[in-house]
Amino acid sequence: MVARVVVVGNEKGGSGKSTTSMHVLIGLLLEGGRVAAIDLDGRQRTLSRYLENRRDYIARHGLRLAMPDFATITPSDLPSRDAAEADEAERFRAALDGFLPHHDFVLVDCPGADTYLARLGHSFADILITPVNDSFIDVDLLAHVDPENLKVIRPSRYSAMVWEQRKQRFARDRGNIDWVVIRNRVSHLDARNKRNVGQVLKALEKRVGFRFLPGLSERVIFRELFLSGLTLLDLDKTGSGLSMAQAAARQEVRNLMLGLNLITEN
Repeated sequence: MVARVVVVGNEKGGSGKSTTSMHVLIGLLLEGGRVAAIDLDGRQRTLSRYLENRRDYIARHGLRLAMPDFATITPSDLPSRDAAEADEAERFRAALDGFLPHHDFVLVDCPGADTYLARLGHSFADILITPVNDSFIDVDLLAHVDPENLKVIRPSRYSAMVWEQRKQRFARDRGNIDWVVIRNRVSHLDARNKRNVGQVLKALEKRVGFRFLPGLSERVIFRELFLSGLTLLDLDKTGSGLSMAQAAARQEVRNLMLGLNLITEN
């Protein structure tokens, strides 16, 4: 048995990609999984910084919290494009091959841009998670939509890229990519935009070929946890009580993990 590869990616920043990655990582660890992470955004290093903050917080407070193994792949500085891509591929494959035999899951966090490393990471996914905000700016990442009737005109470049990486994956090992689009930062209030975005995403499921799941709501707590490297799943283990809002948010995380088929209901 080798690990399942969970890739978190899109080509737009600010969609909650690193927050989603971190909560999936810790959720899998708390379920007893052996988990590793590879940060392919070696320039921004958001997931790496999150994990470093967690490691430091654990050491500083003497806590026993779950911590994944992780590696960061930085962009190559070789002068030619071919040499740089070969260098990046070699370092990514070395990290992935090192983790696969000894873990149950390897989570790969991709850059929020169309890069060689991002495309390569997508092509190794067993599960691809694409977070989008509750906005037509983010929906445009997936498809072009007619503003008059909200009909899908054609898939976008990102959807075309995912399709190409699905073909690459099948050609490599006959494997399939389970593509899941999750809707983050959804307002708790009913609004016309919220309904319209939901309508378009539902229509896109069959047209583009993904599963659509609710993601994480808009909550300040997600941004506050970064500096300590904690997640909502850790708060009761640090001596902090859970408010009702935090308990509801934690249930959202669990529901997401169930929808992704990464855990099973006890």
